[in-house]
Amino acid sequence: MKANFYTQNKRWKIALAVLAVIIVCASIYYTNILVKKFANQETKQVEMWAEAVQSHVELMNYTETFFEQVSEQERKRVELLAMAYKSFLEAGPDENTSIFLEIIRSNISIPVVITDDGGRIRNSINLPERFRGKEYFDDEMVAEFNVYPPIKIDLYGNTSWLFYNESLIYTELKGVLDGMFQIFINDVTDNAVGAPVIIIDSIDNKVLAYGRLDSLKMRDKDYVAGQLRIMQEEHFPIKVNYLNDNKAYIYYRGSDLLQKMRYFPVVQIIVFAFFFVIAYLLFSYARRSEQNQVWAGMAKETAHQIGTPLSSLMGWVELLKLEEKPFIGTSDMESDIERLKTITERFSKIGSIPTLEPSDVVDVTRKTMRYLEKRFSSKFSFQILLPEREIVTPLNAALFGWVLENLTKNAIDAMTDHGSITVEMTEDDANIFIDVTDTGKGMTRSMFTQVFKPGYTSKKRGWGLGLSLAKRIIEDYHKGKIFVKNSVVGQGTTFRITLGK
Repeated sequence: MKANFYTQNKRWKIALAVLAVIIVCASIYYTNILVKKFANQETKQVEMWAEAVQSHVELMNYTETFFEQVSEQERKRVELLAMAYKSFLEAGPDENTSIFLEIIRSNISIPVVITDDGGRIRNSINLPERFRGKEYFDDEMVAEFNVYPPIKIDLYGNTSWLFYNESLIYTELKGVLDGMFQIFINDVTDNAVGAPVIIIDSIDNKVLAYGRLDSLKMRDKDYVAGQLRIMQEEHFPIKVNYLNDNKAYIYYRGSDLLQKMRYFPVVQIIVFAFFFVIAYLLFSYARRSEQNQVWAGMAKETAHQIGTPLSSLMGWVELLKLEEKPFIGTSDMESDIERLKTITERFSKIGSIPTLEPSDVVDVTRKTMRYLEKRFSSKFSFQILLPEREIVTPLNAALFGWVLENLTKNAIDAMTDHGSITVEMTEDDANIFIDVTDTGKGMTRSMFTQVFKPGYTSKKRGWGLGLSLAKRIIEDYHKGKIFVKNSVVGQGTTFRITLGK
C-alpha cells in the first residue's frame, strides 16, 4: 500500500533528522568540553595570579607592620631629642647637662629649628636643602614641621620656640614605601594574566587603579559598579593595607574571552538551528516547486489527451441528433460530455493562477453535490444543509467543485459500501465554513496533516493526489484553509473548508 510506502519514507526522514540532531549534539558536547577545559585552565591561571598577589599583599602588610614599629621608635627618639634640647637650653649653671649634650650631638638626621618669639631662626640643624639659609620660620616651614607640636622654651630670659620633625632617613623611607605601594598597584594591574582588575580605596571607594578594562567606560559610575558586582560574585576581593592605616581592595574576574567562551555553545546551537531552518525552508521550497511542475505538466498533458477524443465524441453526438430516429441515450451522453469538458477545464487550470470571480458559493455547492448524489449508489445517503440565501465570494467554480468532489469521493472510499455524507455551510462576519462529514472508518490524530501530503493513500489503487490538490486549490488559489476538523476511529471524519468573504 502507498500509505506504507509513505510511512516508510516518513520513518527515513525521522531517522535522518535524529541522526542530524545526534551529530549536532555531539559537536556541541565536544565543543562544550573544550570550552570547559579552557575555562578551567584560565581559572587556574587567575587563581595562581591571585595567590601571587595575596603573597605580595602579605609582604606589603608585613612591611607596613614593621614600618609602624619603626615609626613608633622614631616618635620616641624624636621626642627624646626634643626633651634633651629643652632640658639643655633651660638648664641652670650648676646642672650637669653632659648627657643632654651627648644626645644632641648624636643627632645627625632629625631636623631641629630654634626661633625667637618673632619667628627669626636662631639655630638649626639637619634641615632639608630647600630650607637652608632662611632667616625666618615661614609658612612653608610651618607646613613641613607639622608632625609634632613646637616646644616653648625660656632662652636667656626670652621666649623661644623649638621646632622638630621626623628624621630625614625616616622621611625618605616613608617615601620609598609609598612608592612601593604604587609600584605594587601598577604591577597588579599590568600583570593580571588577562583578568580585568579594579583596585578600590576602602575609605572613599575611589578607584586607585584598574587593568584590562575600557578606559572610556570606566568613567561611568554605573559601569564600574556593575563590574565590581560581577567580580565580587566570582571571587572574594583581596584586602591590602598600606601607609597611615589605609586599606585597599583588589577586585578581579575571568577574562572577557572566557566570558564569551561560556556563551559559545549557546551561540553554536543558535547557528545550527538557524542553518537547519534555512536549509529546511530551501529544501521544502525546491520540493514544492518540483511537485508543482510535475503536477502542472501531468494535468496539462491529461487535459490535452482528453481533449482529442472529447472533440470526436461531440461530433458523433451531433450526428446522432440528425438521425430520423434519435438515439435514446443522446441526452445522457451530452451530460457526460459536459462533465468531461468540466474535468478538462479543471486539469488545464492546474499550474496557472486561476481567475476568481464573484460567485454564489451556495449555488455552486448545491449543484456540485446534487450531481454527485446521482452518480453514487443509493446505499450512500446525502444531507445537504445550506443557507437559503446567496453568499457571494471570489471563487473559481470549476476548481471549487473539484474540491467538493474529491472530499466526497474520499468519504465514499472511507465508508466502503454504505453510509451517510453531510455537507453543511455556516458563516460569520468574515468567513464561510463548509463541513463535509462522513460515517466512515475515521483516522488517528497523527494522520490529520498526513492525508494532505502528495502520494499519501490507504487504497491499493490511486495516486494519493486528491486531497493534496484540494489543499492546493483552497489555500494557494482561494487563500482559504482546509483541514481535518475532527475524526474518531470507527465513527467518521469531518473536513472543514474556510473561505474569506
